[in-house]
Amino acid sequence: MSLTRGLWAGCSLVRQTLCTLHCGTLTQDPNEDNLKVFNDVVEVMRDLWLISVPLDKTSVKSVEKLQHIIGKTNHASCYKFTIPDLKVGILDSLLSVSDELYTLDALTESVLNKTCQCMREMMEQDEVMANVLADGGQNTKPRDLQSPFKDYMKSLRVGILNYVTNFHWDKAKYPTSLPLSSLVNIINKEVSQVETELKSRAAVYNSVNASLQCLEPTSGGSLQTCSLNGMVRREDLVVSEYLTSLLAVVSRGDYVNWEQKYESLSEFVVPRSSRKLYEDGEWGIFSVTLFKRDVYEFKAKAQESKFTVREYCFDLEEKQQREWKELRVHGKQQYGVFVHWLKVNFSQVFMAWIHLKAARVFVESVLRYGLPVNYQALLLQSDRKCSEKLRQELASLFLHLDPTANVSETDVTCDIPGLFQQEYFSYICFYVNTNMLDFS
Repeated sequence: MSLTRGLWAGCSLVRQTLCTLHCGTLTQDPNEDNLKVFNDVVEVMRDLWLISVPLDKTSVKSVEKLQHIIGKTNHASCYKFTIPDLKVGILDSLLSVSDELYTLDALTESVLNKTCQCMREMMEQDEVMANVLADGGQNTKPRDLQSPFKDYMKSLRVGILNYVTNFHWDKAKYPTSLPLSSLVNIINKEVSQVETELKSRAAVYNSVNASLQCLEPTSGGSLQTCSLNGMVRREDLVVSEYLTSLLAVVSRGDYVNWEQKYESLSEFVVPRSSRKLYEDGEWGIFSVTLFKRDVYEFKAKAQESKFTVREYCFDLEEKQQREWKELRVHGKQQYGVFVHWLKVNFSQVFMAWIHLKAARVFVESVLRYGLPVNYQALLLQSDRKCSEKLRQELASLFLHLDPTANVSETDVTCDIPGLFQQEYFSYICFYVNTNMLDFS
């Protein structure tokens, strides 16, 4: 079963309602029930809990009651969550694996959060990036910056919920014939590799982006600082062995003053060489030709007279423009490659995370309920506003499993398997945190 290929069907999923798992990919199934689920998923991401209870008569009846209660309302859903029998080993090794799974669970969730946050930052600037790369930095007016991310997250939520509610253990990737410790190592290696590569790729992209911004022509601001590309032509400048041209930025109120003074700003200014090349509402650009040996004196005198002199080399500007265009193309490629990598690896790590959660449910079920393995794992999907009420129902239904029912809260330690945010429950429960998928 492949979540990756399904998640890549993003926009088509939004347009064509929901999808179901079929032959390893997400395929369209636009029936009314799925359409309703799709609309609910798009509007708000639900809480996901993996719980486990033993298959004794009382617990089986409690599960049936739970399904009946859930069936009365649309605020929650209950699914069987099938976990294969994994290699248990000895008790000491199982306890050690439980600790490793706990640590790896936190690491994997952290990598998912970082990947999703990076994806959000990248995709929220998608429109601006497209404008900059297409228009050479001349059009950077933002449009709906969050739209690409929102559209993708809507389809991602659908794919994720389909994957979790139709979960099947990937025996090819995580062979059940291997010891649990080996499975933990496989997932740990996979997650750690993504974390390392995320840092590396982000650094490369940020470096390219920084270079792009450094070379980006300054289109805004006054004529004193902005790029002069398109305002000055090659034929406007004189460049020879002894002569050169400078550009002076003169305020519109000082035009007459400039014409009267520029020839006297140094000894070797070419008479009547000044020409107005460009002007805007406040400033004008004038060229002036002089001997190269007089450039420093001319600039100093011009500054004293409050004229801003800009040296301009057409060949240098042309070279920088070529570099900017080349880097712009490279930046566009890097952007597309990085976003693609983020999408693919988020789904890969998420699949690994659900396998890790399944392994945790199995291990804690063996530790709490004993051997032979005899338990039922369930996936609960609940509206967040109704989560507390569902918790109360679960506590009531499975109270018979609670060895601490007659013990005060202060006597309950944090060493009991099945903890949920430092809380103890009579049933085993692991929370699948989907806050990273919120885009509100």
